[in-house]
Amino acid sequence: MKTYRPALLLAALILAGCAGSSSQHDSTSSSTWWNPVSWSWSSLSPTHWFGSSLTVTEQGLGDINGSTLMQRDVLDDGLKGNYHLRQGMRTTDGTIVHFWQGVDSDKQVKVELIGDTTVSRIDIMDHNVTTESGVKFGTAFSDLYSKAFGVCQKGSGADHASVECKAPGSQHISYLFSGDWNGPESLMPADDTLKKWTLSKIIWRR
Repeated sequence: MKTYRPALLLAALILAGCAGSSSQHDSTSSSTWWNPVSWSWSSLSPTHWFGSSLTVTEQGLGDINGSTLMQRDVLDDGLKGNYHLRQGMRTTDGTIVHFWQGVDSDKQVKVELIGDTTVSRIDIMDHNVTTESGVKFGTAFSDLYSKAFGVCQKGSGADHASVECKAPGSQHISYLFSGDWNGPESLMPADDTLKKWTLSKIIWRR
């Protein structure tokens, strides 16, 4: 019996660690909560260690589009198993928002899919993702725009310090630009400042 005690103790510690890791999150909102049972354990399979790269198009991200069900297995297939998926909810302006987040092995959020029954919005923070037109993270504002007027606005919520601009020729894609600026938070930086800012997030809306 003594021979098995160390093994049983080790197994218990491993299980406890796994359960704890599934409930951790990177959100700074105290109104966010997670469903640890919904963690995508299937994404830990070796077959998902080398996921193919994804592309943002007018239809969505990878095989995820506006008609994709907000269900773990469906989302995992649509994202080609590139991420570990975890489900959560938060309150925004008094409204409950349902979402799934795709995180990497370091638990860094790379994708967030928002919606009720189907996907309505996708926030992409994965620097390995590009758009169909070849736009990638780190692209300078000045490479895509000559001025912000008519195409850009102040970011909102957690992105309030950034500027969101409609992607040229797109009805569904927006780019979030971030950079240094010491002006008032309520104002948008001038074009001369924005031209040095770089792409930090890609947003797709249905």
